[in-house]
Amino acid sequence: MDETERGRVASLATAVGRGMRRGGERARAGVYAVADRIIANAPRIPVRDLATLRKQFPGLGPEELADKLVAGAAGGAATVGAGVGAAAMLPAPPAMPTELAAEIVGVASIEIKLIAELYEVYGVRAPGTARQRAMAYLGAWSEERGIDVAQPATVNAALGVHMKRELRQQVLKRSFRNTPVLAPFLIGAAVGATMNRRDTKKLARKVRKDLRARQVPWDLPLPLTK
Repeated sequence: MDETERGRVASLATAVGRGMRRGGERARAGVYAVADRIIANAPRIPVRDLATLRKQFPGLGPEELADKLVAGAAGGAATVGAGVGAAAMLPAPPAMPTELAAEIVGVASIEIKLIAELYEVYGVRAPGTARQRAMAYLGAWSEERGIDVAQPATVNAALGVHMKRELRQQVLKRSFRNTPVLAPFLIGAAVGATMNRRDTKKLARKVRKDLRARQVPWDLPLPLTK
């Protein structure tokens, strides 16, 4: 290889390295942006308290009610995944990064709502203001477990740097999980729906296992229905 060829190879390597760095910076910025959207959206997610849930699902015990909530959330996550999966089947989906971000935020909202309502069902609602509770449940979502929110210090910790770091890792993991290398051969409405349904149920199993260890029995009579 003469000097000219070596120079060309070196230039190409430099260009590739520069492109990879820029791509990594854009990916990192995208993850941070999605994480920030999830954080901002968490306090606005409507959460039903235990009394409301028991009125809407009369006659059910805690486990049966939790099963109902998980089934509903899994169905909602599957619907979101089906929409994005179908979009990925298009010949050239120019909005795919936007679609993917919307899916992550949408499914996160469904799962955070589920977690918050599971805390209600098991009688271990987080203390503090509505925003503090939302951040605690967001922390449980990012760590994929039912964290102990019995103490205000735990809730305050969920607002800190650790929670944001865990949240970004969760967003990054979901991003990789939802962009298979073999698209468009493997991605489609059915696959997108199946992946989201499976992952939401898996998350629910982990959270419920932790919450059962601290479960507080219901002390209210079942609501009367007309």
